Amino acid sequence: MRTADPRPPVAGTLVLALALLLAPLAAFAHGDEHKSARKAQPMVETDFGRTGDPKRATRTIRIDMSDRMRFTPDALEIRQGATVRFIVKNAGKTMHELVIGTLQELRGHAEVMRKHPGMEHDEPFMAHVAPGKTEEIVWQFTKAGEFHYGCLIPGHFEAGMVGRIKVVSK
Repeated sequence: MRTADPRPPVAGTLVLALALLLAPLAAFAHGDEHKSARKAQPMVETDFGRTGDPKRATRTIRIDMSDRMRFTPDALEIRQGATVRFIVKNAGKTMHELVIGTLQELRGHAEVMRKHPGMEHDEPFMAHVAPGKTEEIVWQFTKAGEFHYGCLIPGHFEAGMVGRIKVVSK
């Protein structure tokens, strides 16, 4: 009598590994909903901070996005521990977004977006903004370091639509 090999097939293992690797990216989905129409954002903790409490925002920063594939301003300095309300306006005629993260995370996510441009986003560190519209992100920067924000719509990040956030120690 033959017994079944208890090891999973190599192809199945590769598919499972790829699915587990890409599962966190499902959170980087593009939604057409307006954040202000959504309920409270879930608490998310990352390497670059955590969901901010709007009542504790200590600073408001306005960021404009344009079809020139640029953010204005494109560099920020924020004190560690600060909770920032970002007012993100799309002054262009095409969809843009602002996603906060490490440069490595943004590059990886931009690559996935090129392969899957219809993905939906709904995380507290992301704002997907229709032309002429404004969205908000409230984020607390808990760790010092250099972080970034970018537009991960396919081709936008690669065209230079990226900004830098320097979080300085208390």
